[in-house]
Amino acid sequence: MENEVIFRKRYSDKIKPFIGKQIIKVLTGQRRVGKSYVLKQTIKHIKRIDKGVNIIYIDKEDLIFDGIKTAEDLYKYVKDKTIEKVKNYVFIDEIQEIREFERAMRSLLKNSIYDLYCTGSNANFLSGELSTFLSGRYIEIPVHSLSFTEFCEFHNLQNDKNSLMKYLKYGGMPYLRHLKLEDETAFQYLKGVYSTVIYKDVIAKNDIRNTAFLENLVLFLADNIGQLFSAKKISDYLKSQKISIAASQVINYLNHLVNAFFIHKVKRESIVGKRVFEVGEKFYFEDIGLRNAIFGYRQTDIGKIMENIVYNHLLYCGYEVTVGSDGNREVDFIAKRKGEKIYVQVCYLLHDEKTIEREFGNLEKIKDNYPKIVVSMDEFTGNSRNGIEHLNLRDYLTTIF
Repeated sequence: MENEVIFRKRYSDKIKPFIGKQIIKVLTGQRRVGKSYVLKQTIKHIKRIDKGVNIIYIDKEDLIFDGIKTAEDLYKYVKDKTIEKVKNYVFIDEIQEIREFERAMRSLLKNSIYDLYCTGSNANFLSGELSTFLSGRYIEIPVHSLSFTEFCEFHNLQNDKNSLMKYLKYGGMPYLRHLKLEDETAFQYLKGVYSTVIYKDVIAKNDIRNTAFLENLVLFLADNIGQLFSAKKISDYLKSQKISIAASQVINYLNHLVNAFFIHKVKRESIVGKRVFEVGEKFYFEDIGLRNAIFGYRQTDIGKIMENIVYNHLLYCGYEVTVGSDGNREVDFIAKRKGEKIYVQVCYLLHDEKTIEREFGNLEKIKDNYPKIVVSMDEFTGNSRNGIEHLNLRDYLTTIF
């Protein structure tokens, strides 16, 4: 393990209440967002509080563990490494690479000398057999790429406008802290991450043959961040570009990208009611740096990039997020957590009265008392209108709501 591990406190705080408990701690998220770091910081914490523990660590991306392919292999390896009469902490990185791993985990969970942790990079491993075998016996902790404040800490940067622009351009993949934040170096690394995610967790995992279409679909999503779409609309657009593919196939490919945590699908719901619309969603990238690496970073896209970043921060804060929609009226995000909610509008600049009226007006029509926020790149802050707060993007990203 690396000697230097920068602690991501938010995830430590989520894990600590469950250390030593007979419940599997499952860290989920896209490859390279830092799940392994969170495992390592958990190991360091455990070693500090309990000197006599036995740590069993398996990294399925390391060739040394290539022989662990099945549940039986996993169970035997752990048993061979077990020390009786002490607590054995078992950490398994990228556990979905082990066939029927849930059978081994269920068996190990029955013995109180084991405390189990694992990571996974595909949402499918939390469905089906895992839910059946381990229902009520695991807790999922989503891990995301770096927040803006984490980005500044990892890169030893000041919390200022220049750092914000770097964040909007290069995103929050943790390994970038070892590289220069310049286009040639950073984007070359990010393109490599993109290839790994797409080919390992999407193409290989789902036996996809039409890889050209998949890559065109990703580029289409990158160009249309924050747009409402249906599979049919995407299919019709692609047909106009001489790419013929059925809407059902588009849905499958989108689901594969979502399951790899590469993109997030955000449903629409009624602003005034609880109805969730079945047709029309928005798509956002888990890491904006990956989007910029494969599509290009342009100043003209700043509004799309901002919206993606604002959405990602809501996820980081633990919210479930939808798009608010009623007729011609739209609220960018309705974020819910533990019975509370906030409404968020995103705008590049509030440069004229028409824009101000649109962004604040849609929120003013919502007749409840939950917080309402307009986020923009305007430098002036602290203003509000009829109780609706206006925040500069940097102030928003440094606030845990």
